Amino acid sequence: MHSNKPVSLKISEIFFSLQGETSRAGLPTVFVRLTGCPLRCVWCDTEYAFAGGRLLTLAEILAEVGRHGTRTVCVTGGEPLAQKACPPLLAALCDAGYDVSLETSGALDIGGVDARVSRIVDLKAPGSGELSKNRWENLALLTARDELKFVLKDRTDYEWARETIRERRLDALCPLLFSPVKGDLDPTTLAEWLLADRLPVRFQMQLHKILWGNMKGK
Repeated sequence: MHSNKPVSLKISEIFFSLQGETSRAGLPTVFVRLTGCPLRCVWCDTEYAFAGGRLLTLAEILAEVGRHGTRTVCVTGGEPLAQKACPPLLAALCDAGYDVSLETSGALDIGGVDARVSRIVDLKAPGSGELSKNRWENLALLTARDELKFVLKDRTDYEWARETIRERRLDALCPLLFSPVKGDLDPTTLAEWLLADRLPVRFQMQLHKILWGNMKGK
């Protein structure tokens, strides 16, 4: 017997800001931040999303997203795929006509995500403390509309990322993104490393932090 109870998700926050990362950097975006994450990266900047939040139905989430009047939506966390109702939310946003991206740690299976969604998948470098959580099977699921993100803490992380790209030919799968951990790796240093090695990656810094600092809801 099926329940008619509406699908609900635990939401940390829904807010309107500029996308700070990926190829969509600078675009006005509605962020839907889901509560909860099974990982504990040492440089995490959204620890407040590990717990708490409010339970909202799909209809309530769509109504709140719609109030902001923009077409670009990013579902993030925490780790959004830790909630079973995340794929239905992504599909509902696509059905409603939004241009949707998903930010995921890469530790969970991305196979159930709607094909219309751009999946921004982290590969966890050694400095994150979560290297063992990488789900390498996800690589075979990536398409040209997805992106792989490396957040790098030091030279060891950089060399690991460089060799991983070369060994697995990741640049043939989708666009690649390199970010320095704020306060640990000097952005100019990282930029010079990737130029010296002529890596086929996009260098990025977190635009929202440059503009507003590490402010919640930005």
